[in-house]
This record gives sequence, C-alpha cells and structure tokens, in this order.
Amino acid sequence: MSAPAPSTSSTPAPRIVIAGAGPAAQALVRQLDGARFRGTITVLSNRDDAPAELLDLAELPQVSVRFGQPASFIDADSRTVTTADGMEFSYDELVIATGSAPAASPVAGAGRCLSYSTIDDAARIGDAVKEVTRSLGRRPLGILVGTGAAAGQAEAVLRARGVRPIRTTVRPTAVVHSIAGAGLTAAGIVFEDGSSMNGDLVVLAEERVSRDGLAASAGLATAPNGGIAITKDYRTSVPGVWAIGDAAAFDGVRLGLLVAAASAAGACATQLMTAVATEQRVPVAA
Repeated sequence: MSAPAPSTSSTPAPRIVIAGAGPAAQALVRQLDGARFRGTITVLSNRDDAPAELLDLAELPQVSVRFGQPASFIDADSRTVTTADGMEFSYDELVIATGSAPAASPVAGAGRCLSYSTIDDAARIGDAVKEVTRSLGRRPLGILVGTGAAAGQAEAVLRARGVRPIRTTVRPTAVVHSIAGAGLTAAGIVFEDGSSMNGDLVVLAEERVSRDGLAASAGLATAPNGGIAITKDYRTSVPGVWAIGDAAAFDGVRLGLLVAAASAAGACATQLMTAVATEQRVPVAA
C-alpha cells in the first residue's frame, strides 16, 4: 500500500475518497491519475484480499487503498466517511462506487455459465461466444435466463454475435455442464419440477439491486427501484458526493445498464477535476 505523496503547496491538497473498489472505482482512479490529479485518493475496499488490480493502483504515489475497510457512514456536513472498523477519513469530494448485488441467492452451478449484469459484460460474452462457435463449427443455441432490462440487453448481445437465444423467465434450480467438451460453458438448466432446457451455452441475466446503503446516512436521494439518484454529471443530491457504477441510478435505471464503467469513470473524473479546482474547500479536522 502506498502512502500519498506530501504536498509542497501551501494550499491543502484536495482529497478524494472512493467508497468501493470494483471496476468502476478502479477505472476512476486510473482516469484521475491520467488526468494528473494533484491531490490524494483514498479507496475504501470491502475486500480483505488484495487482488492484483488493486495492488497496481496502490503503487500510484497519490493513492491509498484500505483493504477490508468498507465505508459504513457518511457525515455530509463535516465531509467525513467512517468505515466498519471505525476509521474516519475526511474528504473534499466523495465518490460512491459500491456496485450491486444479486437480488436472489445464486443458482446452483451458476459459476459455470455466463452472466450479464452490466454493459461491460457484453465484451466478455462476445469472446465466449467466439470460442463456443469455433468449437462447435456452427451457430450456437443459447439459453437465456432473466427478466427486465438486463435480460433484454443480453438477448440483443447474443443475437448480434450470432447466437440463437431461447429465453426463459422461469428461474432454474441448477445449471448443468456441457456434454460437448470441457472447453465449452455450461449448456443446460434444470427447473424445480425436473424439466430441463439444453443448448450450447447458458447466460444468466437476473435482477440485481444497487448497494446503496450509504445513501441513508448521508441523506442522499435514491431512485424508486434502488440506486443513488444522480444527475447526468454524476452528482448526487448532496454537494460533494458523487456516485458511479451500479450503486448509482440515472432516470431510475441502474447505471451499469446505461454506461460502461470506463466511460462513466472518464466523465466523472473530468467533473471531479473541475470541482476541486473551482469549489471552495472548507478545512475539516482529520
């Protein structure tokens, strides 16, 4: 873990705290680094392990990654964030990027199939479809499980990549292995009544819920179906607090279904750079 570089300026270096350490948060750190942000960036991760991508970010001189320290409370008046272990971090700008979680418990064997929850999954599914098509030597038949916007997007992705999708809105009890070879993804599902559907690949596009629990502590407005409500420039209803990724909702829709993580991070980073350059920061005791 790297320590933020000391500032030689008489003006306090701006402090950005990011609650969350998933793809959207990681992309934001990279964007800020690329934009030559001159302040400190603190990433509060709920993960106890240290994946390589986070360790790489922690090597940046202005970045501090706090592993196993998820944000649990925001005091928007004093601009401080408290973690689950009671550590307190002051910020000038706070970005919530806590992501989303499945609305239901995982289907047995779900780890063996493809999943679609955000726009970013389209590329991964496309790569998998290429491999399956190459192995089969023909156009694949896909089993798509899910309802709502995510399932609709997943169906469009499959069709665009040459898959013949068969969609079911009935939740299976299990996903079964492909019998065509270890190189293929899971290819069938089994329902509670014992019936089954078989194809060449399975895609789960089940509903997810935004991890927006921090909203209540900070008095942030939320969307009716969950997610921290944001404007088109990623600002929340409280000054100094922003949200990106699946924790956020724009016009009532989970952000991951609208904008790729890298695109959202790039736009948000631009807004943050402007904010720290133009907004008057009120000193807060660390």
